[in-house]
Amino acid sequence: MQGKKHYTEKLFTSFQLSAHVPQDNFYRRLNDALGLHWLYEATRKYYGREGHPSIDPVVFFKLILIGYLENLGSDRRIMATAGMRLDMLYFLGYDLDEQLPWHSTLSRTRQLYGEEVFKELFVTVLKQCIEKGMVAGRRQAMDSVLVKANASMDSLKEKEIIDDAAVYATALKQEDEVAGSNDSNDTDATTVTSQKHKAVDQHHAWKEKTYKGQPGAGDERSRFVSNHTHYSTTDKDARVAVKPGKPRQLNYLSQVSVDTASHVITQIQADYADKSDSQCLPSLLASTISTLKQQGLLVEEVLADAGYSSGEALRSLEEHNVVGYIPNFGQYKPSREGFTYYSDGDYYQCSQGKHLPFKKLTTTSLGYGIKQYRSSSKDCGTCPLRSECIGKSDFKKIDDTVDKPLYDKMHHRMQTPKAKQMKKLRQSTVEPVLGTLVNFLAMKRVNTRGIALANKCMLTAAACYNLKKLLRFKATNVNAAVIKVLKKTENVIQKVLFVLFTTAMLLGRYYKKKHLIHYL
Repeated sequence: MQGKKHYTEKLFTSFQLSAHVPQDNFYRRLNDALGLHWLYEATRKYYGREGHPSIDPVVFFKLILIGYLENLGSDRRIMATAGMRLDMLYFLGYDLDEQLPWHSTLSRTRQLYGEEVFKELFVTVLKQCIEKGMVAGRRQAMDSVLVKANASMDSLKEKEIIDDAAVYATALKQEDEVAGSNDSNDTDATTVTSQKHKAVDQHHAWKEKTYKGQPGAGDERSRFVSNHTHYSTTDKDARVAVKPGKPRQLNYLSQVSVDTASHVITQIQADYADKSDSQCLPSLLASTISTLKQQGLLVEEVLADAGYSSGEALRSLEEHNVVGYIPNFGQYKPSREGFTYYSDGDYYQCSQGKHLPFKKLTTTSLGYGIKQYRSSSKDCGTCPLRSECIGKSDFKKIDDTVDKPLYDKMHHRMQTPKAKQMKKLRQSTVEPVLGTLVNFLAMKRVNTRGIALANKCMLTAAACYNLKKLLRFKATNVNAAVIKVLKKTENVIQKVLFVLFTTAMLLGRYYKKKHLIHYL
């Protein structure tokens, strides 16, 4: 007989939410594992003694965690999803007939709390991971990823030319003088104004060559878009960044440090997208060391790609007594063809036996220290290799960075077999973590504005990642492991005894036979 379901809403019903959430449900297990009562004391300073009661701090952070765990990119979607899920309502401590907070409450509360509260949430989860034995602390893999900012390229506005143009400043001064003069005429004012516009055009002339043919350069308005000349009126901390094959867009840079033992995130921080990885390494390293030191762990090794290679980064590793495995950047030269360096006298020697002593220390436009080595024009004047070596110049000049000893040290380290293993370990450790954060934990784009709020979002996303690792982690049973080792040892002993017994039997037969032959 065919069945047919008829539905009629009940006027009264008896319903207990906890009875309909399974014991093995993720949010039920998360509610049991995550203790957030410390938030009441941590957030007390942000509230007064009068007025309407705010959203419960614990409820707020649980809603934020749901947003990242479910890959929800907006506060509206968080509220809509939580209101339809029994397990989420149980996790939040709300019943079926209770109204959830308004979505704008999340945005206002996120701005109200300081970064230290979000940092403490991240450290609390990290501490639980450490207590379960998931973090060794000894070796850290570091990498970065661009996170789209909550601002479009249409919000860009050209900066006013105030500095970097001495001609422009002079034109402005002349314009003021002409305007203030009693006997000035329209021709003088027009001439000065023309000079001013010409100065501006000269100031921006370099952009046409730099950005010609790049993505996003389709029209006159967006042809010359860079952080040097434009800023976002929507989010002033967002920076224009581009990857090969992709259009330019406003981003933040997320720096991540991951422990290689169980791939737990030990540090995450937001930075400006126009900064290089090597510029971010010192602060990332210092923060990671400080966070793990508070938990009694010591960082000994750091794994990173060539983007983190710079003199400043290598000096930071030396200052913290940390061994780095970072390939040197592409322009590094371990040796100069035809020239040999001698550290004892700090000079180069060419193939003809002539010396190139250290002459002076200079600084590049970017602030890098350069050591200059130069030969004598007398030595190069009669050299048979002059045309091939220096051409029409009078002497040979070699420039080296002041941090060349650190680069050389790293170069020799990267040639070892261990360095090749560390490269594979880094790729298999930190890169999957970044992919998970971006694609599954709502870190493809921040829904806030400002680097402080972006840092809060990244800290929460990293905490959610560690929480998922924590709930999936199964600690090794020590007793079972010991028994397993003992069984293996017992099997080995039995095999060794069998071999010894067999050898003794064979030796006995051999000597017995030999004695019999001798007797006959």
